[in-house]
Amino acid sequence: MPLAPEYQAMLAELAAAEGPAISQLSPAEGREMYRMMRPANPEIEVGAVADRAVPGPGGDIPVRIYTPAGDGPFPVLVNFHGGGWVIGDLDTADAVCRDLCRSAGCVVVSVDYRLAPEHPYPAAVEDACAATAWAADHMDELDGNGRLAVGGESAGGNLAAVVCQWARDRGGPDIHFQMLLYPVTDHDLGRGSYAENGQGYLLELDTMKWFWDHYCPDPARRAEPEASPLLAKDLSGLPPALVVTAEFDPLRDEGEAYAEALKAAGSPVESLRCAGLVHDFFATAAMFPSSRERFEDACRVLRDRLAG
Repeated sequence: MPLAPEYQAMLAELAAAEGPAISQLSPAEGREMYRMMRPANPEIEVGAVADRAVPGPGGDIPVRIYTPAGDGPFPVLVNFHGGGWVIGDLDTADAVCRDLCRSAGCVVVSVDYRLAPEHPYPAAVEDACAATAWAADHMDELDGNGRLAVGGESAGGNLAAVVCQWARDRGGPDIHFQMLLYPVTDHDLGRGSYAENGQGYLLELDTMKWFWDHYCPDPARRAEPEASPLLAKDLSGLPPALVVTAEFDPLRDEGEAYAEALKAAGSPVESLRCAGLVHDFFATAAMFPSSRERFEDACRVLRDRLAG
């Protein structure tokens, strides 16, 4: 179907502004631009929000914990923000985490993992695994009911997928669901969706090259499953998954390839391609009706899967 009207207007405004692409910026400049694009939104009210730090292999990992209103205990979602492992932080994930907490009725633990190029691969993976293990070990403190999910957008979806493989291979923690939102699953930038959507639809091919070059500068290591989870030799025995992709997203095909590979390996998976939408559309779920509908669909699946 055609690009959603809200996105047609937004992309036209961005094109008219003629601002620099993220790939033309330094990491520090890219982070500042992303903060402007995705500001925190305390107007989305939840029961409580708390910042703290949890132990990690490279030092303490900042996390932000969102608790729903009402009486718990609640399911727990460990969320990893997007931004190509180079940009993004607790504030850029704030609005989506608040919305997930309120709409899905779960505690959300938002993880501020270490960023590249200061901390290249696999630092983000190590932090994601450590934060997930901490959440599993501190269910009572989180007012959790023992049901644990991991999820994230884009690079965050990559980390969530990798965490599930890590937890399976080490025998825990038990993860009951993975919500992979337009995830990076492979370093291959030659798929058809890159050719179709690699320019003019928010996330661009040059930006993905910039992300990979900063995150994993050694091309040979990009094929490791901890960087490209689609390339894992064994995808069986993983938690049930929801893989959400967007029609006008260069990452569409690798996300759908991961969903198909999970199915082929016998892992339960639901794949949802969102027609008319672009990468990062959860960021506009509070503003655009086209995004909101699919956001609510994902929250419905998350609620159902975490209900047991």
